[in-house]
Amino acid sequence: MRRRQSLSALASLALAPLWARAQERRRIVLGQSCPLTGPAAQLGLQMQAGAKLFFDGVNAAGGINGLPIELQTLDDGYEPDRCKANTEKFIAEDVLALFGYVGTPTALAALPLVNQHRLPFFAPLTGAEALREPVNRWVFHLRASYGDETALIVKQMTQLGLNKIAVFHQNDAYGRAGLDGVQKALLARKLAPQGVATVERNSVNVAAAVKTLVAAQPDGIVLVSAYKSCAAFIREARKAGYGGVFYNVSFVGTQALLDELGKEASGVVVSQVMPYPFGTATGVVAEYQAALQRAGGTLKPNYTSIEGYLAAKVLCEGLRRMAKPSRDGLVNALESMGNYNAGGFSVRFAPGRREASSFVELSMLTGDGKVRR
Repeated sequence: MRRRQSLSALASLALAPLWARAQERRRIVLGQSCPLTGPAAQLGLQMQAGAKLFFDGVNAAGGINGLPIELQTLDDGYEPDRCKANTEKFIAEDVLALFGYVGTPTALAALPLVNQHRLPFFAPLTGAEALREPVNRWVFHLRASYGDETALIVKQMTQLGLNKIAVFHQNDAYGRAGLDGVQKALLARKLAPQGVATVERNSVNVAAAVKTLVAAQPDGIVLVSAYKSCAAFIREARKAGYGGVFYNVSFVGTQALLDELGKEASGVVVSQVMPYPFGTATGVVAEYQAALQRAGGTLKPNYTSIEGYLAAKVLCEGLRRMAKPSRDGLVNALESMGNYNAGGFSVRFAPGRREASSFVELSMLTGDGKVRR
């Protein structure tokens, strides 16, 4: 009888998900795939750094109900195949959830695995509708959509009399999502893009795009790409004599774009989906700035790292609300956050609702490295 009981116990252990065993080892393990090298590296590095600021603070205070959080981050170079391979590694290790992925094409590469393995996928840094519609039980978005961002961009441009609007976009799912948003917003005003040109992901070969769009003579150009290609396009367009305005969606990486352009950043507009991280602050921004000061080193406030910080804070609230660590338990706990105030940033998750926020505002870059609201 005892032998049968022992064999049964061993069989149960073998069948138990490894993430459950991870909790028995007294830790909560999260997996993050993002670019740590390559032309989009600053997006991943800043997202990771902001998240670690919050997780480190939680761990220093005793963790979540006594369990420390371990964020395992793997570099995907902003390439879908590498992201898929990283996700497969996380699944093999049975992490509790995926967290803070960076990019539309990479997040889409992970999505079939998320669905197959019923794995919570929290706060990917993307606003693409392809990850939001139809609503997916496992995917939770902290940020507003690219549709929200491009709607505000087009609204402001047309209010300023800038009706001839062109689009420069990355030739992948991210770029097409931004293009779709601009086209939809223009169509509502009975307008169409003045011109469209593309750049390949992880490339700064923008010569053909510059030639096409400068010749189209638009009043303004909406850029939907990462910071290196956007910076290259802005520099080369200006050299070619273009005198119009440039609008970027948030994924460009505001600080990284500032660093790339230097004085040439003056007048460039970026839509933002996170609270203004600079200057005198209250609520979560003040918490974030204090955490940066405690951490020391070279870390400075920026929009991408505060997104990582906020994502970590909201996820930790969900973790605290779980009766016990489990994937379904985390989904149910997050769904209970229908009116959670993360320090001035409202979170509205619910059954059937997976977008925490629709907040968008516009910012302008200056030639001395600042961001104005």
